[in-house]
Amino acid sequence: MWKNTRITIFDVINYTLFALFTLACFFPFYYLFINTISSNDLSSRGLVMFYPQEIHFNNYIQVFKIPGLGTATLVSFGRTLIGTVLTVAASGFLGYLFSKPKMWGRKFWYRFLITTMYFNAGIIPWFLIMLKLGLVNNFLAYVVPGIVSPFFIILVKTFVESTPISLQESAQLEGAGDLTIFWKIVMPLITPILATIAIFSAIGQWNSFQDTLFLVTDSNLFTLQFILYRYFNGATSLATMMQSGAGATENLANIQTATSIRTTVSMVVVIPILLVYPFFQRFFVKGIMIGAVKG
Repeated sequence: MWKNTRITIFDVINYTLFALFTLACFFPFYYLFINTISSNDLSSRGLVMFYPQEIHFNNYIQVFKIPGLGTATLVSFGRTLIGTVLTVAASGFLGYLFSKPKMWGRKFWYRFLITTMYFNAGIIPWFLIMLKLGLVNNFLAYVVPGIVSPFFIILVKTFVESTPISLQESAQLEGAGDLTIFWKIVMPLITPILATIAIFSAIGQWNSFQDTLFLVTDSNLFTLQFILYRYFNGATSLATMMQSGAGATENLANIQTATSIRTTVSMVVVIPILLVYPFFQRFFVKGIMIGAVKG
């Protein structure tokens, strides 16, 4: 009786804590959203807290009128898709190679790979290298530098080492080569960790804007995040311009403010990732748990 009571009390406390934690994670996104569709005047004065007031969607209409937004969106989707595919492919294959004891110079190359995680030459040497490689004002600047990621390779290596080695040995006895073993044996087994890497890589590619800031001056290669970043930083001056250009009869609820611009821009950047993440969540949890512990 007492044992069952203790289990029930534990479950109640456990579910309560997780519910509060979930609410704490969800509320910032909810707060941003209700401020984007509420009266801009009330939002700028901090009067919109728990539910939207004087609902309108003019903020999103104004954001989607930003010049060059369509091209920038295509560039962002392109770099996210191509960059993620190349990073996942490279991480999967290199992680598999580093798990093979017969790999030539495995210890040296693995230690060399890990060393790059701790040392960074800085922005100026990085820019000079990118310049020499011809990656300034080049779309490849978005995808090439991130193809080889030491952290992702380590995750895959650990995951591969946790899978039954007997499967690979059986394939070798049947005459299968390393490439055949990788594609037909290892790849299906490491799908969870590859999906996890895909999430990490896609989020990193989607949110990145500093490479555009340093390497790109061609407006046709601007990413969505870079354009919105400029509008985000210039929200106050942009709102002043919009207010001065508004008619005398313009509703205060629809006139753009610095707060409305910042919250709307933030939501436009976050929404695509929020829509994609649920489809990869089950792979994400499994990949992290199995890849974290060997055996």
